Amino acid sequence: MTRKVWALLCAGALVTAAAGCSSSGSGDSGGKVTLSYGIWDKNQKPAMEKIAQEFGKTHPGITVKVELTPGSKDYWTKLQTSAAGGSAPDVFWMNGPRVGLWASQGALLPLSDRIAKDGFDTTKFPESLNSLYTLGGKQYGVPKDFDTIGLWYNKNLFDKAGVKYPDASWTWDDVRTAAKKLTDSGKGVYGIAAPAWSQELYYNTIYQAGGYVISPDGKKSGFDDPASIEGLRFWVDIINKDKSSPTIQQLEDTDPIQMFQNGKTAMFYDGSYDAIAYNQTEGLNADVVPLPAGPKKKAVIIHGLANVVYAKSKHPDEAWEFVKFLGGEQANKIQAETGTVIPAYNGLQDTWVKSMPKLKLQSYIDQVPDAVPYPRSMNTSVWSTKETELIAQAFAGTKDLDATAKELAAFMNDALAKE
Repeated sequence: MTRKVWALLCAGALVTAAAGCSSSGSGDSGGKVTLSYGIWDKNQKPAMEKIAQEFGKTHPGITVKVELTPGSKDYWTKLQTSAAGGSAPDVFWMNGPRVGLWASQGALLPLSDRIAKDGFDTTKFPESLNSLYTLGGKQYGVPKDFDTIGLWYNKNLFDKAGVKYPDASWTWDDVRTAAKKLTDSGKGVYGIAAPAWSQELYYNTIYQAGGYVISPDGKKSGFDDPASIEGLRFWVDIINKDKSSPTIQQLEDTDPIQMFQNGKTAMFYDGSYDAIAYNQTEGLNADVVPLPAGPKKKAVIIHGLANVVYAKSKHPDEAWEFVKFLGGEQANKIQAETGTVIPAYNGLQDTWVKSMPKLKLQSYIDQVPDAVPYPRSMNTSVWSTKETELIAQAFAGTKDLDATAKELAAFMNDALAKE
C-alpha cells in the first residue's frame, strides 16, 4: 500500500450483486473448474501466474486465470463495476481502507469458519495484518504481503554536514536536531521532507505520542486527543517553526520522493514499497533505519494486501482452496523472489531483505512487533477525504492545528455514527 491510498478510495458506496448473480468463475466440462484471480500490479503478474501453475499441480481439477487490470485506480473502478453486475473475480486483492465497506455490503465471503474447519494457521502472519482484515469477529482476508515505514537518510549530505548517521536509538529530538543542522536553505537543501501523508508520516507519530486515529471499536475519532495532536504538531513544527522541511506547496509541486532521490532532502519517512526505487537510483548513497521513537513509545503503521473470496463466486470451495494455497509457504516463497514486496508469511521476509543487500532492509522487518494496523472503519473514504484536506491546511500553516484537529474529529465522529 502507498501514500496514494486515500486518493484511490471510491467516493460512492459499493453496489453489490443481487442474490443469484454469478461470478466470472466458470465450470468446464468434465467437472473442471476455472477460477479468476484479480490483481493490479504488472510487476507481480509473473509471480502470481507461477503460483497459479503450482496450485494446479496439486489441484488438477482447478485452473486459475490471473486477470490483470494495470494500475490500482483502474482496478478498483473495474472491480466495483463487476461486483455490481455479479461478475467480480472469484479471488482478488483487497486493501485495508476498503475492506470494511466491501465486507459490510456483503461482497466478501467470511473466511473464519473455513479457517477453523481446515485448521489453517493464521499465526504465520503478523497479528496486526490478521486484525486489519477482521471485522465483527470475522476474518475476510488472508494476508498476502505487508509494508512498514522507515527513516531514509542521504549519507553524503550527513557526511557533508558532519552529522552522525541515524540508528535504531533515535528519538523525535534527534530528528529535529539533525534536520536543523542538515538544512541549507541557500542551496535549497532541507533536513527532511514532511508532506501531509498519513501512512508514511503523521499516523506513525500520532501513535508514537500515545494517541490514536480511531478507537478500537470503530466508533470514535482520536484526532482531538491531546496525544494525537502532539503527534501532528511534530511535523507542523518541523515545517513552520524549524523551517527544516520544504513547504507543503513545494512538496505538492515536486514529489518528495524525487527530492530525496535528487539530494534536496537529507531524510524522509517512507515505506518498504519504495526501497526498490531508492536502490535503483544512480548516484544516491542512502540507507534506512527503523522509525525514531516518540515521547511515549515506538510505533509504526503496518499495511498489506490480502487475498479475498468474492461472496457471489460460483465456486466458493475451490476459491478458498486457492486462497489457502496463496497463504502457504510455497506461494509466499515464489512471491518473495520478486523482491517487490515483503511476503506476509513469517520466516520468509529474509528473501526480500537479501534482494537488495546494500540496504539495511531488515529495519522494516524489525519493527513488526511495534506495528499498528492501518486505521480504517466500515467506510473509510467518507472521513479520509476530509482528513486529507484539513491536515494539509494545518501542515501548510494556514489553519490552526488545534482547531483543525477538533473540526476533523467532529466530522469523523458524525461519519462513524452513520456507518
